[in-house]
Amino acid sequence: MKIFVANLNFNLQDDTLKEIFEPHGNVESARVVTDRHSGRSKGFGFVDMPDGDEAARAIEALNNTEVEGRNLVVKESEEKPQRPRFTNRRPYDDDRY
Repeated sequence: MKIFVANLNFNLQDDTLKEIFEPHGNVESARVVTDRHSGRSKGFGFVDMPDGDEAARAIEALNNTEVEGRNLVVKESEEKPQRPRFTNRRPYDDDRY
């Protein structure tokens, strides 16, 4: 299960995020999202836990807990909706042909 973690301290690193979740089960990966230009943390990240029950327990245990001076927001990640790609073409009606 992919878990969304928000309100992270801006100095928190990937390995620290992983350490926070490991007591609650097997952590496949943990990643703090950074700005591509500055490299600075955006204050949120994602954790992948393969066991759904362990992930659910981690969410319940860690949501609204204080880590490095900030209360975490922890919840199941939602799928990002696909945005239509810009093609520089005009849409047309099938009736015109």
